[in-house]
Amino acid sequence: MLDPVSALTDAFTSFLFGKVETQRLPVRTSTGQAQAVYLPTAAPGLGDSGVIIGREVYSGKGYIYDPFQLYGQQLPAPHWLVLGESGNGKSALEKTYVLRQLRFRDRQVVVLDAQGEDGVGEWNLIAEQLGITPIRLDPMAALDGGIKLNPLDPAITTTGQLALLRTIIEVALGHGLDERSGFALKVAHAHAVASVTDRQPILTDIVERLRNPVAESTESMNVAIEDVRAWGLDVALVLDRLVDGDLRGMFDGPTTAGIDLDAPLIVFDLSHIDRNSIAMPILMAIVGVWLEHTWIRPDRVKRIFLVEEAWHIINSPFVAQLFQRLLKFGRRLGLSFVAVVHHLSDVVDGAAAKEAAAILKMASTRTIYAQKADEARATGRVLGLPRWAVEIIPTLTPGIAVWDVNGNVQVVKHLITETERPLVYTDRAMTESSELYENDRTEAEVSLEKHLADDAVA
Repeated sequence: MLDPVSALTDAFTSFLFGKVETQRLPVRTSTGQAQAVYLPTAAPGLGDSGVIIGREVYSGKGYIYDPFQLYGQQLPAPHWLVLGESGNGKSALEKTYVLRQLRFRDRQVVVLDAQGEDGVGEWNLIAEQLGITPIRLDPMAALDGGIKLNPLDPAITTTGQLALLRTIIEVALGHGLDERSGFALKVAHAHAVASVTDRQPILTDIVERLRNPVAESTESMNVAIEDVRAWGLDVALVLDRLVDGDLRGMFDGPTTAGIDLDAPLIVFDLSHIDRNSIAMPILMAIVGVWLEHTWIRPDRVKRIFLVEEAWHIINSPFVAQLFQRLLKFGRRLGLSFVAVVHHLSDVVDGAAAKEAAAILKMASTRTIYAQKADEARATGRVLGLPRWAVEIIPTLTPGIAVWDVNGNVQVVKHLITETERPLVYTDRAMTESSELYENDRTEAEVSLEKHLADDAVA
C-alpha cells in the first residue's frame, strides 16, 4: 500500500499525463526458448502441383511452378520471360524445366536451339538421350539432302502461306511491302498454288511467276503485265536468295519427310546459322508460321515453345508481330511461350519497341538472373519489379534468380539432380558447374534433390 505522499504524487501525475502503465520486470531467457514466441513466416507459394524448380531462398520451402496449373487463377497468360547475363544458370534452368515437364504425359516441347558447340546445338545431348534426332537447319547440309521446310507446304493454309511470304520479304527488306509489290506477290502466289497440282508448290514457282506474270493474273485489276513484273522485281530478288543465294537449300523444296511432330521433344538446331545475319529472323519467321499451322492443334496437349536468343524475334517488327499473333492464338490451345534473352535493352531499345512491349506484357512470369546494377534498374522499371528485388539482382550468385509470377516475387535457388547434371551442362558450361551448384548445399537441398531424383528423366 502506498504512503500518503506517494499516493498524492501518483494522483497528480495521472491528472497531468494520464494513467501510468504498470511496470513489469524483464524476463530473462535463452534464444532457444524465446524462438517459440516469434513464429516463422514466409511468402505464400504457388501451390503444390507442377514442376519442382528448387527452393525459395529466404524460407527454404520447395518452389513449384507450372504455367498450365496456374493459368486462369494466378496467371493471366502462360508465357515466360527468362533474363540474365551468361554464366548464371539460364541454360540449366531451361533444360531441367523441359526434362521435368516431359514427365507429364500431356506435354510436348519445341526448342529453337540457336547456340552450340562442336557442330551441334546445346540441346543435342538431351535429344539423343530421349532418342530424338534434332531438325538441323544448315544451308550446306541442305544442299546434300539435309532438312528442308517448305513455306508453301500444303499443311499451311493459302492465307498463312501468303502471310509468311510477306513476312520473309519484309524482314529481308527492312520495311513493309507497298501495295504494288504486295499485289505482284499475291497474284504470283495464287497462280503457283493453282497451277502446280502434281507436287508441293515451292519458292521457285513463286519466283518464276514474279519474273514472268501471266495475263489472266492481272486482268481483274486491269493492269499491264509489264507493270506487274516491275512491281514484283524486288520481291523476286529477295525470294531468289532463298532459292539460289546464301540461304539456298533449306526452304526451296518440299518439306523433308519423316519430321515427327508428335514426338514429345522437337529440337530445331539453328547453331549453323549466323546469329547476327538477316538469316536468323527469316528462319524464325518460317519456323514460327510452319509450327503454327502444323504443330499447334486443339487436342488438349499442353505445348511449350522455347526460343533461345529470342531477341532475334522481338527485335524485328515483322517477326515480332507474327509471334505476337502466335502467342494470342496459342493461349487458347494450351501454348506456353518461353523467351530467353540476355538483356532487356536488346529488345526494348530496338526497332520493334512497340511489338516488344506487347510481347513482354503477355509474359506473366519473369525470371531474372544476375545483371549489372544499371541493367537491373532498367529491367525493374520495364517489368515493374519492387525496389528490394531490383537492389538484390546485381548481388545474385549463379543458380539463384528473382522470380516474378504475376506479382508474386520470390528469390529462388534452382536445384539440379545428379541424374540431370550430365545432360544439362555443355562442355562450355562444365567449368561453371562446380561453382553454380556445389556450394552451400543445405540439408533442405539434399532432401529436395533426393525427391527430384526419384522422378527425373533417366
